[in-house]
Amino acid sequence: MRRQSVALLCAVTLLLAGCHGFESSLGAPEQPATATPTADTVFTLELVSSGSGDNAHASETARPDPETDVRGWENGVWHNETLAVTSEDGLNESERAAVVARSMARVEFVRELEFERTVAVEVISREAYRNRTGGSDPGESLRRFDNAKFEALFLVGEGRDSIAVQRSELGESVLGYYSPSREAIVLVSDAETPTVSESTLAHELVHALQDQQFGLDSDARTRDAVQGYNGLVEGDAVATTDSYTARCGVQWECLSSEPGASGGGDRHFGLGFLLYFPYSDGTGLVDDRRERGGWAAVNDAYDEAPDGAREVMAPGEYPDWEPRDVQLADRSTDEWERVRPSGRPDYAVVGPSAIAATMAYTLADDYNESAVVAPDEVFNYDGRSLDSADPYDYALPATTGWSGGRMHVYTNGTETAYTWRTVWSTERDAEAFARAWAAVLSHWGGTRTADGTWVLAESSPFADAVAVHVSGDTVTVVNAPTERELNEVYDA
Repeated sequence: MRRQSVALLCAVTLLLAGCHGFESSLGAPEQPATATPTADTVFTLELVSSGSGDNAHASETARPDPETDVRGWENGVWHNETLAVTSEDGLNESERAAVVARSMARVEFVRELEFERTVAVEVISREAYRNRTGGSDPGESLRRFDNAKFEALFLVGEGRDSIAVQRSELGESVLGYYSPSREAIVLVSDAETPTVSESTLAHELVHALQDQQFGLDSDARTRDAVQGYNGLVEGDAVATTDSYTARCGVQWECLSSEPGASGGGDRHFGLGFLLYFPYSDGTGLVDDRRERGGWAAVNDAYDEAPDGAREVMAPGEYPDWEPRDVQLADRSTDEWERVRPSGRPDYAVVGPSAIAATMAYTLADDYNESAVVAPDEVFNYDGRSLDSADPYDYALPATTGWSGGRMHVYTNGTETAYTWRTVWSTERDAEAFARAWAAVLSHWGGTRTADGTWVLAESSPFADAVAVHVSGDTVTVVNAPTERELNEVYDA
């Protein structure tokens, strides 16, 4: 079963394509979507188009240029023109300009919005991308904070640098990004001769169009808030790109290109699952908006973006749902102090998409052959095949009732600890989460003591003590290096 899960991971990896903002700047993981390893980029993960390069149904003759700029025409090229270019050996400057112009015309034709200005596009190798986005030192407080957060989610164990792990995941999976500050796109190619993937180009052009029409600034500052915002932005880009590529070989001639390939390296299923959330569930939100009012309803959503992952997972709750304000008092002794990274909130909010990633990761980690979920709970099948449009399911019994949360991180100078409080729609939802979290603790080598505390084995990547307190619709998780120190961190 576990080998099947890993194989499915590989299959899904080859389906991913556009990435707009990653909430992790990987130097500031809780920053808004446009913050990234280069401080200002909008990513594209691996997403392979199903379109072809068949010219049989393409336009044979180009229409004359319009007197003024119109939708579906850009810089002298109509959306349905056939271009005399070959992409296999790369594109020269004039060929690239023509391809970009045609793709811009196609994006605005599908998305029913007009570009205001031309978007610059650069193509680089993966090695060049890695060298370009190595990232600066995030600082000790942010590193401690981020390490504790990903340890709390059982995604990155003690002794590993969570920011470095995230940067590695991006370095192997990103196929491109859009930089709002430079108003430019960079495409990342794995081919020996860098080539242009039309689906990746289209996806990033949607982000450029969003930036021109709505702006990509966001006041989202926590992981869950950014997941909500990204659900709209990436859902919009994926829906537009899907409509674009569906016309390839039918209405349009498209560039022939090899499927996007992974950059190799050590891929992390749990992080990949978490990062893919906006693409997997965001299209459902956008489809719901379009059914209610066409693209105009999607446009309106940029004035009131989703407040968190829950509204993306359950579009019927948008825009009325709001996360509850969770209070979490500091009740630590003088031996422990709060970790407060500068320039960002001094608390974390990790919501239902992150909790789902924790549970899904137990299908693929190499520590324990058990799992707390079954593959068919998190992988969506279309008949016997994985559903390429929506491969993952984040709406698990332990996630759907999430209504808010808050996490504080502490240090005694050498070690870290945390308290994490979540509130739920009902007491039953809170109990479901607590049971699921107990299963996660057991999976990672936890043994429950007589007083109900969990002690994780020394051999575990997460060898600590954990207490789980349930009170009505509220669950509080406390972590410390030892049982004795639990009450020092949070005197319950």
